[in-house]
Amino acid sequence: MTQNNSKTADKLSDLLTVSEAADYLGVSSSTLRNWDRSGKLTAQRHPINGYRIYKCRQLQKILIGISDGESG
Repeated sequence: MTQNNSKTADKLSDLLTVSEAADYLGVSSSTLRNWDRSGKLTAQRHPINGYRIYKCRQLQKILIGISDGESG
């Protein structure tokens, strides 16, 4: 793997699909999409297919908020 491909793979490993992110947070995919529409969580879009993708770091912040008793 070239250095550029390696960097791209590293970036992609930080991104989760809707179902992966929902599993990570312990919520349904529908809840995740609702949070995206309401602005609680902002998805990025995959550059080729337009699907929602989420950064692990952003999901960790959501988990911290949930554990701190923050409600959405």
